[in-house]
Amino acid sequence: MAEITWELLESQVEACSRCALCGGISHKVPGQGDRHSPLMIIGEGPGAEEDRQGLAFVGPAGQLLTRMLAAIELPRDRVYICNTVKCRPPGNRVPEPEERAACLMHLRMQTALLRPKVILLLGASAARTVLGEDTRITAVRGQWRQRRGTWIMPTYHPSALLRDPAKKRAAWHDLQMLRDKLIELDCYGDIYR
Repeated sequence: MAEITWELLESQVEACSRCALCGGISHKVPGQGDRHSPLMIIGEGPGAEEDRQGLAFVGPAGQLLTRMLAAIELPRDRVYICNTVKCRPPGNRVPEPEERAACLMHLRMQTALLRPKVILLLGASAARTVLGEDTRITAVRGQWRQRRGTWIMPTYHPSALLRDPAKKRAAWHDLQMLRDKLIELDCYGDIYR
Protein backbone atom coordinates (compact mmCIF):
# COMPACT_ATOMS: atom_id res chain seq x y z
CA MET A 1 0.00 0.00 0.00
CA ALA A 2 1.29 3.46 -0.91
CA GLU A 3 2.25 5.89 1.81
CA ILE A 4 -0.47 8.47 2.40
CA THR A 5 0.68 11.90 1.22
CA TRP A 6 -1.06 15.15 0.32
CA GLU A 7 -0.08 14.53 -3.30
CA LEU A 8 -1.68 11.07 -3.23
CA LEU A 9 -4.85 12.52 -1.69
CA GLU A 10 -5.09 15.24 -4.33
CA SER A 11 -4.53 12.79 -7.19
CA GLN A 12 -7.14 10.41 -5.79
CA VAL A 13 -9.70 13.19 -5.39
CA GLU A 14 -9.00 14.39 -8.93
CA ALA A 15 -9.39 10.88 -10.38
CA CYS A 16 -12.39 9.91 -8.24
CA SER A 17 -15.60 8.80 -9.93
CA ARG A 18 -17.06 6.80 -7.02
CA CYS A 19 -20.39 8.65 -7.27
CA ALA A 20 -22.33 10.64 -9.86
CA LEU A 21 -21.44 14.03 -8.33
CA CYS A 22 -18.27 14.18 -10.42
CA GLY A 23 -20.33 14.61 -13.60
CA GLY A 24 -21.08 18.17 -14.68
CA ILE A 25 -18.79 19.99 -12.25
CA SER A 26 -16.17 22.62 -13.09
CA HIS A 27 -13.68 21.70 -10.37
CA LYS A 28 -13.26 19.22 -7.58
CA VAL A 29 -12.74 20.94 -4.24
CA PRO A 30 -10.46 18.87 -2.00
CA GLY A 31 -9.90 21.58 0.62
CA GLN A 32 -7.16 23.99 1.54
CA GLY A 33 -5.38 25.76 4.34
CA ASP A 34 -2.57 25.14 6.78
CA ARG A 35 -1.59 21.48 6.60
CA HIS A 36 0.01 21.74 10.04
CA SER A 37 -2.92 23.36 11.80
CA PRO A 38 -4.30 21.86 15.01
CA LEU A 39 -7.79 22.83 13.75
CA MET A 40 -9.70 21.14 10.94
CA ILE A 41 -13.03 22.56 9.80
CA ILE A 42 -15.36 20.24 7.86
CA GLY A 43 -18.39 21.53 5.97
CA GLU A 44 -21.02 19.99 3.72
CA GLY A 45 -20.01 20.32 0.08
CA PRO A 46 -18.92 22.86 -2.52
CA GLY A 47 -21.36 25.48 -3.71
CA ALA A 48 -21.43 27.32 -7.03
CA GLU A 49 -18.54 29.67 -6.26
CA GLU A 50 -16.46 26.87 -4.78
CA ASP A 51 -17.05 24.77 -7.90
CA ARG A 52 -16.04 27.71 -10.08
CA GLN A 53 -12.80 28.41 -8.17
CA GLY A 54 -11.91 24.92 -6.93
CA LEU A 55 -11.59 26.22 -3.35
CA ALA A 56 -13.63 25.44 -0.24
CA PHE A 57 -15.74 28.10 1.47
CA VAL A 58 -15.20 31.07 -0.86
CA GLY A 59 -18.86 31.97 -1.52
CA PRO A 60 -21.16 33.89 0.85
CA ALA A 61 -21.03 31.16 3.53
CA GLY A 62 -17.25 31.11 3.26
CA GLN A 63 -17.06 34.87 3.66
CA LEU A 64 -19.16 34.56 6.82
CA LEU A 65 -16.91 31.75 8.06
CA THR A 66 -13.87 34.00 7.56
CA ARG A 67 -15.54 36.72 9.67
CA MET A 68 -16.54 34.17 12.32
CA LEU A 69 -12.97 32.93 12.63
CA ALA A 70 -11.68 36.51 12.76
CA ALA A 71 -14.08 37.21 15.65
CA ILE A 72 -12.15 34.69 17.77
CA GLU A 73 -8.83 35.88 16.31
CA LEU A 74 -8.19 32.84 14.13
CA PRO A 75 -6.73 33.74 10.73
CA ARG A 76 -8.48 31.65 8.10
CA ASP A 77 -5.23 30.77 6.34
CA ARG A 78 -3.95 29.16 9.56
CA VAL A 79 -6.66 26.47 9.72
CA TYR A 80 -7.48 23.60 7.36
CA ILE A 81 -10.91 23.72 5.70
CA CYS A 82 -12.62 21.01 3.64
CA ASN A 83 -16.02 19.43 2.99
CA THR A 84 -17.56 15.99 3.36
CA VAL A 85 -17.92 15.74 -0.44
CA LYS A 86 -15.42 17.15 -2.91
CA CYS A 87 -17.83 17.77 -5.81
CA ARG A 88 -20.75 20.18 -5.93
CA PRO A 89 -24.15 18.54 -5.61
CA PRO A 90 -26.52 19.74 -8.37
CA GLY A 91 -28.37 22.90 -7.42
CA ASN A 92 -26.45 23.07 -4.12
CA ARG A 93 -28.65 20.34 -2.68
CA VAL A 94 -27.60 18.46 0.45
CA PRO A 95 -25.27 15.54 -0.37
CA GLU A 96 -26.98 12.15 -0.16
CA PRO A 97 -25.68 9.63 2.41
CA GLU A 98 -24.33 7.45 -0.43
CA GLU A 99 -22.42 10.41 -1.87
CA ARG A 100 -20.92 11.26 1.51
CA ALA A 101 -20.01 7.59 1.99
CA ALA A 102 -18.29 7.51 -1.41
CA CYS A 103 -16.16 10.50 -0.41
CA LEU A 104 -15.45 9.32 3.13
CA MET A 105 -12.11 7.75 2.18
CA HIS A 106 -10.86 11.19 1.09
CA LEU A 107 -11.99 12.81 4.34
CA ARG A 108 -10.32 10.04 6.34
CA MET A 109 -7.08 10.57 4.41
CA GLN A 110 -7.23 14.31 5.10
CA THR A 111 -7.76 13.67 8.81
CA ALA A 112 -4.92 11.14 8.92
CA LEU A 113 -2.56 13.57 7.17
CA LEU A 114 -3.54 16.59 9.25
CA ARG A 115 -3.86 14.81 12.62
CA PRO A 116 -5.89 17.70 14.07
CA LYS A 117 -6.32 18.21 17.78
CA VAL A 118 -9.73 19.80 17.19
CA ILE A 119 -12.36 19.34 14.46
CA LEU A 120 -15.23 21.78 13.97
CA LEU A 121 -18.15 20.24 12.06
CA LEU A 122 -20.25 22.77 10.16
CA GLY A 123 -23.83 21.65 9.74
CA ALA A 124 -25.88 18.47 9.65
CA SER A 125 -24.09 16.75 6.74
CA ALA A 126 -20.68 17.05 8.39
CA ALA A 127 -22.10 15.96 11.76
CA ARG A 128 -23.80 12.91 10.21
CA THR A 129 -20.71 11.95 8.25
CA VAL A 130 -18.41 12.06 11.27
CA LEU A 131 -20.73 11.23 14.18
CA GLY A 132 -23.29 8.92 12.53
CA GLU A 133 -26.35 9.10 10.31
CA ASP A 134 -28.77 9.46 13.25
CA THR A 135 -27.07 12.68 14.38
CA ARG A 136 -29.27 15.79 14.48
CA ILE A 137 -27.40 19.11 14.47
CA THR A 138 -29.96 20.75 16.76
CA ALA A 139 -29.39 18.01 19.36
CA VAL A 140 -25.57 17.93 19.25
CA ARG A 141 -24.40 21.43 18.35
CA GLY A 142 -22.11 22.96 20.91
CA GLN A 143 -21.25 19.60 22.51
CA TRP A 144 -17.72 18.25 22.63
CA ARG A 145 -16.92 14.63 21.80
CA GLN A 146 -13.55 13.02 21.83
CA ARG A 147 -12.42 10.35 19.37
CA ARG A 148 -8.92 8.94 19.22
CA GLY A 149 -7.53 11.95 21.04
CA THR A 150 -9.26 14.50 18.79
CA TRP A 151 -11.90 16.86 20.17
CA ILE A 152 -14.91 17.26 17.85
CA MET A 153 -17.72 19.81 18.06
CA PRO A 154 -20.63 20.33 15.66
CA THR A 155 -22.13 23.77 15.10
CA TYR A 156 -24.41 25.41 12.57
CA HIS A 157 -23.21 25.78 9.00
CA PRO A 158 -22.60 29.43 8.00
CA SER A 159 -25.23 29.08 5.25
CA ALA A 160 -27.80 28.23 7.96
CA LEU A 161 -26.80 31.44 9.76
CA LEU A 162 -27.33 33.41 6.55
CA ARG A 163 -30.82 31.90 6.20
CA ASP A 164 -31.70 32.21 9.89
CA PRO A 165 -29.78 34.97 11.72
CA ALA A 166 -31.45 33.95 15.01
CA LYS A 167 -28.98 31.03 15.13
CA LYS A 168 -25.98 33.38 15.22
CA ARG A 169 -26.04 33.70 19.02
CA ALA A 170 -25.70 29.93 19.47
CA ALA A 171 -22.97 29.78 16.82
CA TRP A 172 -21.08 32.60 18.58
CA HIS A 173 -21.23 30.61 21.82
CA ASP A 174 -19.85 27.56 19.97
CA LEU A 175 -17.00 29.62 18.49
CA GLN A 176 -16.05 30.86 21.95
CA MET A 177 -16.01 27.24 23.12
CA LEU A 178 -13.79 26.39 20.15
CA ARG A 179 -11.34 29.13 21.07
CA ASP A 180 -11.35 28.02 24.72
CA LYS A 181 -10.69 24.38 23.74
CA LEU A 182 -7.74 25.40 21.57
CA ILE A 183 -6.37 27.42 24.50
CA GLU A 184 -7.00 24.55 26.94
CA LEU A 185 -5.12 22.15 24.66
CA ASP A 186 -2.27 24.66 24.41
CA CYS A 187 -2.55 24.79 20.63
CA TYR A 188 -4.18 28.21 20.11
CA GLY A 189 -0.70 29.67 19.83
CA ASP A 190 0.25 26.98 17.27
CA ILE A 191 -2.10 28.69 14.84
CA TYR A 192 0.14 31.80 15.01
CA ARG A 193 3.53 30.03 14.80
